[in-house]
Amino acid sequence: MAVHEHPHRNSGFHLPNFRRDRTASGSESAVSARTGTRTAQAYVFASLRLLTGFVFLWAFLDKAFGLGYATQSGKGWIDGGSPTKGFLGGVAAGPMESTFHSWAGDTWADWLFMLGLLGIGVALIAGVALRFAAVAGTVMMTLMWVAEWPPAQHLSDGSPSMSTNPFADYHLIYAVVLIALAAASAGETLGLGSIWAKLPLVRRSRWLR
Repeated sequence: MAVHEHPHRNSGFHLPNFRRDRTASGSESAVSARTGTRTAQAYVFASLRLLTGFVFLWAFLDKAFGLGYATQSGKGWIDGGSPTKGFLGGVAAGPMESTFHSWAGDTWADWLFMLGLLGIGVALIAGVALRFAAVAGTVMMTLMWVAEWPPAQHLSDGSPSMSTNPFADYHLIYAVVLIALAAASAGETLGLGSIWAKLPLVRRSRWLR
C-alpha cells in the first residue's frame, strides 16, 4: 500500500511579530513627533510674525496720529509733524551724518518712511507678501542702523555715544527676523499666506509671496 504524504496545511494561527509591531509603532511615533514639531514651529513663527508686525504697525500709528508714546499728542503726521525730522536731524555719528541731516523732514522721506512702516506692518500681520516685506524692512533697518552707527564710541561733538555693541543692535535683529519669517513661509499659519500664494498674480511673480 502506497503511503502518500500530504502537504502541511496552514492552520491560520500565527504568533504575533512583536519586532515588526515595535518597528511600526516606532515609525508612527517618529512621524507623529516630527509632525508635532513642525506644527509647534509653525505657531512659533506665526506668533513672531504677528508681534513683529505689531511693532511696525504701532510705529506707524503712533507717528501718524501722535498717540502719546514716541510721538506726543498734537505732533503727529496728520497734525503737520514730520516723522523723520527728529530722528534724521538728530544723527550725530557715522559716514552719512550730513546726508541724513539733508533728508530730515523732506516730504519724500516722510512718505517713504511712513508707507514702509504701514506696508510692512500690514503684510506681516496678514501674512502676505513676506518676501517683499523682508526686502523693504531690511533696507529700512539697515539705513536706521547706519543712522545710529553703533560702531562709534563717540559722537561728532566728542561726547560718548553710549553704544552698547559695535555691531549687533535691534535694527539688525529685526532685519534677520524679517528674512527668517519670509524663508519659513510664516504667513501660512494664522495668516492669509496660503490664499495669497494662490492668486494668479502671485503665482506668476514668486517674489510677491
